Amino acid sequence: MNLYTIETGLFKLDGGAMFGVVPKSIWQRTNPADTNNLCTWAMRCMLIEDGGRLILIDNGIGNKQDEKFLSHYYLHGDDTLDRSLAAKGFSRDDITDVFLTHLHFDHCGGSIVRVGDKLRPAFKNAFYWSNEKHWDWAVNPNDRERASFLKDNILPIQESGQLRFIEDKEGVQFHDGIHIRFAYGHTDAMMLPQIKYKDQTIVYMADLLPSTGHIPLPYVMAYDMFPLKTLTEKKSFLQEAADNKYILYLEHDPLNECCTLQQTEKGIRLDQTFSLGHI
Repeated sequence: MNLYTIETGLFKLDGGAMFGVVPKSIWQRTNPADTNNLCTWAMRCMLIEDGGRLILIDNGIGNKQDEKFLSHYYLHGDDTLDRSLAAKGFSRDDITDVFLTHLHFDHCGGSIVRVGDKLRPAFKNAFYWSNEKHWDWAVNPNDRERASFLKDNILPIQESGQLRFIEDKEGVQFHDGIHIRFAYGHTDAMMLPQIKYKDQTIVYMADLLPSTGHIPLPYVMAYDMFPLKTLTEKKSFLQEAADNKYILYLEHDPLNECCTLQQTEKGIRLDQTFSLGHI
C-alpha cells in the first residue's frame, strides 16, 4: 500500500465559526485571522494505491461554482487537484474509487465538473462511496446546513450510476487494511477511514478534528450540527488516539499534514507533527 498527500488548494473561513465558543484572543494564537476575521485552511485529500485500486479520499471544493460563490471563500495557493495528482504520476481517469467522508461542498466539490451546460463525474472510471444515512441527510437538508450541501455536487453522482453505499456500521471494512469509523456530531454519519500502514494506524480526521488548533476539547466548530455530540465523540476518540499512538491525518490544517497526541496535566494535547511522507 502507498499513501500520497493530495493538496487541492487553500480557502478561508470565519475564525469564530471555526472555533465556536472559544474567544478569538485564544484561538488566534494558533490560527491568526486577517482583517476580515478569516483564517486560512487547507483542503487536503489522500490517495491510497493498493492492489489495483486507486482510492481518493475527498476532493476539495472544485471549480464549477460561479464566481460569486467562490469569492466568499477566497481560494488561493498554487495547488489544485489535477496538479497534485499529476505530481504523483496519476490523473483523474486513473482513480477507481472516490471515498467521500461527507457531502459538504469543501469535501466533495471536485466530484463533478461542468462540461458545456452539463454536469459530469470528474472521475469517469470510479465508484463514488457514501452511506445511505448521510446521503439522505444531504439530499433532504435542514435549513441550517442547506448551504453546505450543493445539489450540483451531489445529485449528478447518483444520476451517473457510479454511486455506491457503505454500510453504516462502526468498523465496517472498505478495503484490506481500511476500516471505517462513523461520527455524528459535525453532520449525520460522517465517515473517517482508519488505515493500517507500515504497522501503524492512521485515521483520516475529516471534520472531527480539522486542525491541531482544535485539539482542546471545547474547540468545537459552530458549523457542527450537534456540538455536544461532537464533544463526546472527540473526547473518546482523542483519548483512544493518544493511548494507541494513532497518527491523525488533518484535512484542514494549513501547516500540518499529520500529528500524534499525548496525555498532559491539561488533558490530551499535541505531541508531534510531520508529513505523511515521513511515516
